[in-house]
Amino acid sequence: MNQLVIPDIANISDATSATRWQADLELRFERTVRGCRLARNYHRGPLYVQKPFFPEGRDLAHVYLLHPPGGLVSGDQLDIRVAVDEGAQALVTTTGAGRVYRARPDALLQCQNTFLRVARDASLEWLPLENIAYPGANGAMTMRVDLEAGARFVGWEVTSLGLPACDEDFSGGRLLQRLEIFIEGKPLLVESLRLGGDSDNILRAAAGLRSLPVNGLLVMGPFTNIFSEELLEDCRALVADSERRCIGGVTLVANIFVVRVLGHCAFEVRGLLTRLWETVRPELLDRPACAPRIWRT
Repeated sequence: MNQLVIPDIANISDATSATRWQADLELRFERTVRGCRLARNYHRGPLYVQKPFFPEGRDLAHVYLLHPPGGLVSGDQLDIRVAVDEGAQALVTTTGAGRVYRARPDALLQCQNTFLRVARDASLEWLPLENIAYPGANGAMTMRVDLEAGARFVGWEVTSLGLPACDEDFSGGRLLQRLEIFIEGKPLLVESLRLGGDSDNILRAAAGLRSLPVNGLLVMGPFTNIFSEELLEDCRALVADSERRCIGGVTLVANIFVVRVLGHCAFEVRGLLTRLWETVRPELLDRPACAPRIWRT
């Protein structure tokens, strides 16, 4: 059985700052004769998991990330590393929304670096609850996914810019969002959004975020078989049915199913992505959807 070695994530914050608070989490899942096992669970600082759950049987572990502070202040950094060994299957979510709070006057970067590796014939579903970027935040949310041939990955990201329920926009804030997916070292998909400074045009432009404060991205794949046109049309119909509350598009990029959504409410955007995940998951993983119980609390 192959075991993945997890390299360090590049440090993009000021490591010498006395106010810097770092939390690290390393997880590794392996397949055994008794099913999927959480073989490594290392943490430093207030970021950890308690135990895996198995609502779908012993072959697929559900894990909830716990971050008691609930968000990032100036100088904070979260580093998350997850490896899924050959043949193992895991779903990772969070117990609540993540927050990037308003930065202090020192404006030190508030960042989360996520590094995921999935081995041959393994699967990882990375489905955290939404992130909320407060007005005046200075955040960076980066994720790199490395897949071996035959690996399968599902991931989403939902981000609320500002506090829409309080009619507070993302004024004065800065945020970097970046997603990189590689297979056998070759890039499959690279998504990047940088807001701040002169980003008002991006926030309001018709070719940008259209004054909609919540953006969502769902990726699923790679698919080894041809993605059926019927399934693609079903997904597009789901997006079209939600157009009063959300707008979005469904595409296929290098055998990766990609959905981009804009909306007014994080719950509505995540709800649409959940319905799409439920529709496509059986095709990718040969399993019906099984939502984590934490989503219903």
